[in-house]
Amino acid sequence: MADPPLLELRGVSRLYRPRRSLLARSPEVVALDGVNLRIARGESLGIVGESGAGKSTLTRVILRLERPDAGQILYRGADVARFGPGALRAFRARVQIVFQDPQAALNPRMTAEEIVTEPMLVHRDTVGLDRRGRRARVAELIETVGLRPDHLRRFPHELSGGQNQRIGIARALAAGPELLLLDEPTSALDVSAQAQVLNLLIELQDRLGLGYLFISHDLAVVRYLCDRIALIRQGRLVEEGPAAQIFDAPRTAFARRLIDAAPDIEAPLRSAATTAGTNCDLRPPGRPQPSTAAGSLPADMGDSRG
Repeated sequence: MADPPLLELRGVSRLYRPRRSLLARSPEVVALDGVNLRIARGESLGIVGESGAGKSTLTRVILRLERPDAGQILYRGADVARFGPGALRAFRARVQIVFQDPQAALNPRMTAEEIVTEPMLVHRDTVGLDRRGRRARVAELIETVGLRPDHLRRFPHELSGGQNQRIGIARALAAGPELLLLDEPTSALDVSAQAQVLNLLIELQDRLGLGYLFISHDLAVVRYLCDRIALIRQGRLVEEGPAAQIFDAPRTAFARRLIDAAPDIEAPLRSAATTAGTNCDLRPPGRPQPSTAAGSLPADMGDSRG
């Protein structure tokens, strides 16, 4: 029997109901409307849509920060809605998020070392490291994301935008996740930093076998990173398929319009990465996926409490 997907959404809908006031009543907003998605282990799925399409709502319902009004979210075949407190904590250790604005996402009162250490304290039952082990893990992660040991003593305001996003990626990796939700992680960066972060994400996926749910409004950036692409409009999934298919043979007018509007990302990224001294490997979509072994579920993954 084939293993279930790492993450699967079945008919997920999310409505924001109107607020009543003495003067007016706001309209009902359908943020997600019957969304079906699957992400395999080690796969990159890009979610592309206009502002207000429901992309950020998707991340919140996946992490169970909000509950969907309909549908199921399955993690390795288990219903996230039925997770008890311990299972939900373990799930959130294995599904981490990298935010759009690294400056806003990092605590300005904490050093980089404290920021990267924090998830290991929150998820100490899953991570299982003592103080010495945590310090060694932080040093390893800082090297993994291409920063120097002296960066650990710095505060976010003492680092560049690209360096802060690397700290955000190291923080997301600290608890040992299988899936990263990447919510427009390069849109706040300049082209040079964007190239470096995208190549870092490719390198990390190949090395660690991570799955990515990469959310963006920029189809060119998603093509650069992702194996498959899903287009979302007004909360509905419009088109989904391998990246090459979406670009070479789009089935919908919405997809064709997005493709026509997408800039050619390869030339500026290659130039920026060369200037910065990085290896900008512009791989075609559909690169081989690393094989990873499925881990075991915590005992209360099927617990219906909480």
